[in-house]
Amino acid sequence: MTNTFLRWPLIRQLSLARRGNGREAMSDETRALQPRNSGASVARSICPYCGVGCGQLVFHRANKVVSIEGDPASPISAGHLCPKGAASQELVTHPNRLTRVKYRPAYATAWQELELETAMDMIADRVWASRERGFVEQQDGKPLMQVKTIAHLGGATLDNEENYLIKKLFAAGLGMVAVSNQARI
Repeated sequence: MTNTFLRWPLIRQLSLARRGNGREAMSDETRALQPRNSGASVARSICPYCGVGCGQLVFHRANKVVSIEGDPASPISAGHLCPKGAASQELVTHPNRLTRVKYRPAYATAWQELELETAMDMIADRVWASRERGFVEQQDGKPLMQVKTIAHLGGATLDNEENYLIKKLFAAGLGMVAVSNQARI
């Protein structure tokens, strides 16, 4: 056979191997392929979707997320992810992802963008004003020290320590009665 024929994948499969499913069946382009996370750094993380806490490996290169995969070292998920966890790369890479705070004032028909600091100050002011309006120091001559006009609903991905601090801040610090977590619902 001439060298021209040996360049054809079918001829290589028939002449160089019995099964024809190894490197001899690959084109030069196929042999040059690399995994999408080749050369990327990896960071361990936890999936943000539910309270299970599946381990994730976040591969990143040049400050960009390249891929997210299940962490085989995770005692919770042993490298497996549900469909939502497997698609969580979209949370940080989707071109339509919102990266600015959106605010629509009362009676307005359009959204406006705010700086994060401005939005945080607005939230703090409103929480404090609502607390001031609804705070009850005494009831029936006994100290009550609670507010029923604001509530907090935590997310399922908060761990025990975060939930503990939230409960202390909102219940003991602000006097809130309605502090719950959606993982319980």
